[in-house]
Amino acid sequence: MDPVRLTLDQLRELRDDIAPQAARRSRASVRRRVDRWRDRLFFISQCALAAGIAWALARYVAGHPQPFFAPVAAMVCLGFSFGQRLRRVAEVMVGVAVGVGVGDLFVRFFGTGVPQIVFVVALAMSVAVLLGAGTLMTTQAGIQAAIVTTLLPDPGAGFSRWIDAVLGGVVALAAATIAPAAAIRRPRQQASEVLNELSETLQETAEGLRIKDDKTVTDALRRARASESMLDDLRSAADEGVAVVRLSPFRRRHRGRVQQIADLVVPLDRAIRNIRVLVRRCAVSVWRDEQMPAEYPLLLDRLADGTRLIAESLFEPAADVAAHRVLGELGRRTAVMPLPTGLSAVVVLGQIRSTVVDLLELTGTTYDEARKLVPLRLDGLDEK
Repeated sequence: MDPVRLTLDQLRELRDDIAPQAARRSRASVRRRVDRWRDRLFFISQCALAAGIAWALARYVAGHPQPFFAPVAAMVCLGFSFGQRLRRVAEVMVGVAVGVGVGDLFVRFFGTGVPQIVFVVALAMSVAVLLGAGTLMTTQAGIQAAIVTTLLPDPGAGFSRWIDAVLGGVVALAAATIAPAAAIRRPRQQASEVLNELSETLQETAEGLRIKDDKTVTDALRRARASESMLDDLRSAADEGVAVVRLSPFRRRHRGRVQQIADLVVPLDRAIRNIRVLVRRCAVSVWRDEQMPAEYPLLLDRLADGTRLIAESLFEPAADVAAHRVLGELGRRTAVMPLPTGLSAVVVLGQIRSTVVDLLELTGTTYDEARKLVPLRLDGLDEK
């Protein structure tokens, strides 16, 4: 009975552990969904307003009693992504107009049926291709022709539905030029979050190295590996921001600032990779109980300080000078330190020097200038 009772007790403990974890995951899932909704709220509102305006124009200005294609075309054209959005809206608008026009014309003279559907879809897609359409525009032409021929066949409609589709596309094109300010701010905020996360990871690594704690360095390594997804978010935000300032006439004055953040992605990617290797080697040294020079945790603290100052400089340009000074001093210090004996210690020193070069580039320093600020070592342990 004792083994059974023990197993039941263990099951109860497991149940008690799982319940809070499940609750936390559920709350985290809800937060992610709400955050996703907030990110998309502007575009949802934009689509909704564009649909209403397109319907109103077709109904009250053009005088069409059932302007189905006006709001549909507006919503289909807008979509959710701003990247290359104006070109995509124009392509979809032409595709919708071609599909509805071909479908209306065909139904008017030949009616509907299986042969008609096959022919009209092929014809609409062929016309789109001959107009130089891409896959998106060609597909939309076929879809809209099929809808006109099957769901809404009306030989007496004339070209009213084609006009509705064009109206919807024009409204979508106008709406697409209005970009949310969040797309301008988000790249800078995301870059700051990435840099602050790297700074905290380095601080955690320094603490784990200082007290030789397995859990601390393991947690730091986990954070370092997770930083890759944060960089992907930054890259996406930067691409969207650049697309906004290039395509929207209302946001072009922000082009310089947005491009400045976009230019950080490549050196920041290199810095993240170097920091990941650095943290992993620190973790290995703790796991294997290897000796590390006592000064290394201090070097990591200074590297974390420089990273944090770069994050601050994105909003306070004066911090850029402080970051440059801290990193420059760190680079010079690593050039005169005695070469350690252990493999992990050598790798860590080399990665610190490489990371300093990468971070200096984030302060606006060119690669060649950054290398000069991290002097060559006489023992051949160079930064690149």
